[in-house]
Amino acid sequence: MEQRSSSLLRVAAPLKSLVQRFTYLGLIFATFGLMLLGRLDAVLIDRVRIEVTDAVAPVLEALSRPVATVANGINNFKDLSAIRQDNQRLKQENSRLMQWQTVARKLQAENTILKTLVGVAQEEKAKYITARVIAASRSTFSHSIIANEGQNAGLRKGQAVISANGLIGRVSEVSDNSARILLLTDIISRIPVIVESTRTRAILAGGNTGRPHLIHLTPDAKISPSERIVTSGHGGAFAPGIPIGVVASVREGGIEVQLFTDFDQLEYVRIADYGLDFFVDTSALNAPKNGKYRVGITGKK
Repeated sequence: MEQRSSSLLRVAAPLKSLVQRFTYLGLIFATFGLMLLGRLDAVLIDRVRIEVTDAVAPVLEALSRPVATVANGINNFKDLSAIRQDNQRLKQENSRLMQWQTVARKLQAENTILKTLVGVAQEEKAKYITARVIAASRSTFSHSIIANEGQNAGLRKGQAVISANGLIGRVSEVSDNSARILLLTDIISRIPVIVESTRTRAILAGGNTGRPHLIHLTPDAKISPSERIVTSGHGGAFAPGIPIGVVASVREGGIEVQLFTDFDQLEYVRIADYGLDFFVDTSALNAPKNGKYRVGITGKK
């Protein structure tokens, strides 16, 4: 038995050393062979890659499910936390709004009673006409837009034009089926306004820039940034209290106003008639006499 074992060891030792010697070379040749096969038959390699991917995909999917479940659970927890915070904030805002609603109703009732006592004439409700903006001109020389409604729809020169956010200008020219609207930023635009908090009167003047400015202020006027600017109603063409914008900057060169409306995003506007016929004979605006246009002042009260 000992002789047989020693003879097997003598035979296996050279074979083992031979295998170890040529294993490295075999791996190198196999690598080159696979590279050569990949060069020669790319379709076959792609097919093998696809088959391997298909075989491994279920395993990868099974391994990824716990990770995805944990990630979804974390995201849901974050969403619940955010919803809880939003809910608390909305409850607080709702509480404040309910308080303001109570105050507003009380003030409205008092205002109605006081108007009745002093005999204030009730303001007529405005008539609105909706029009679509079909063209715009915002150059160095003019700021205006064109609407697709005109005299046939009831538009008249001088009527106020508002957007969803506030006043944007007035009707400057009217034809049968279109109208030109002079924007607040145009250099010839002049609108009587007041500072909402202090009731300080001023004129909002355009300058063909993005922001109009306030002029004709009283010497002792104190204007601060972020104060709201609304129409004063002086002259009768515009109702009082129409929002326009907020004071953007107060400098020595002037007081600039940031408008509430972005003119670049205007699609639809509303033309409001606040009773312009009561002080201007609008029928004479478009009626030429001896080749000239005339404006008549009516005697209506």
